[in-house]
Amino acid sequence: MAISKITLAIIVLLLGLTEKLSALSSSCNFPAVFNFGDSNSDTGAISAAIGEVPPPNGVAFFGRSAGRHSDGRLIIDFITENLTLPYLTPYLDSVGANYRHGANFATGGSCIRPTLACFSPFHLGTQVSQFIHFKTRTLSLYNQTNGKTPFCKEVLARPKDFSKALYTFDIGQNDLAIGFQNMTEEQLKATIPLIIENLTIALKLLYKEGARFFSIHNTGPTGCLPYLLKAFPAIPRDPYGCLKPLNNVAIEFNKQLKNKITQLKKELPSSFFTYVDVYSAKYNLITKAKALGFIDPFDYCCVGAIGRGMGCGKTIFLNGTELYSSSCENRQNFISWDGIHYTETANMLVANRILDGSISDPPLPTQKACKLTKK
Repeated sequence: MAISKITLAIIVLLLGLTEKLSALSSSCNFPAVFNFGDSNSDTGAISAAIGEVPPPNGVAFFGRSAGRHSDGRLIIDFITENLTLPYLTPYLDSVGANYRHGANFATGGSCIRPTLACFSPFHLGTQVSQFIHFKTRTLSLYNQTNGKTPFCKEVLARPKDFSKALYTFDIGQNDLAIGFQNMTEEQLKATIPLIIENLTIALKLLYKEGARFFSIHNTGPTGCLPYLLKAFPAIPRDPYGCLKPLNNVAIEFNKQLKNKITQLKKELPSSFFTYVDVYSAKYNLITKAKALGFIDPFDYCCVGAIGRGMGCGKTIFLNGTELYSSSCENRQNFISWDGIHYTETANMLVANRILDGSISDPPLPTQKACKLTKK
């Protein structure tokens, strides 16, 4: 029996729809992750480059500091777990490094803009330069040995993986936090276009190097960080107790960031960008702290760190007396680990919302971030 043209057209349409649904339902299987950022995603770079991040940092999960500013895992750790990839090795760590499934260029204290006021010399531009060097050396070693040496097979990223990897960014908090200490709200807002431009340059350089899949985290509610609340007791608060002017700056930064990403989607035709609203997830922890099982959202677990000129786990001598900071026993009840960084519990709650796509634009799970449709 002959098939009518209409029936045939319906069959073709259904087959095409089935293929699209099948593609969307499958995982991207990202072979690697390359991360750029500050201490919120540093997995050991600052420890390798400047000095160890001491215990009790990291001890609750890793049994040692593991170079992380938290009691355990960071958001980036939960992301790699979800993608069934190993935890990322810091690019700056030369001992026991393995880059088969990516590398971490994030360094504690880093800013997007190159500025002397920043806590770290490894600003985003430097991190991208390190990536380019890393990729160039990797390709060179593969070409020299045809990729047949154990080092190439087991330690280095595969050349084909650079264009298939997920490139994640979590940076900008320090640009705003440092600027707020020296500028008014309006003065700080005026610097945002230049900060965004520096980020744009970095993204375009990576795109030129073959990066295609980008996950960009916006900046969190910096005005809710306990160390800044203590530093600026006279600054106006919002209804939940956060520094209203600084959060206003963060909101403006995120608005301009999202607009820029929308623009880049059009400028870079083969790119796939995911904008991740980390601000809303972290602010939700503050506003619903009690319902989520947290105590005072502005208290922190590693006590004694703020106000004594030392970080969590470090000791100082004051008038001949040794002072040290120690962690609490009920760490799962705290949002803030040390007044600046988040606890593993808080990181997990934020990561869950990233991974399921509920705070992402487009709203797709991280495992399917390569399935984005171009508009």
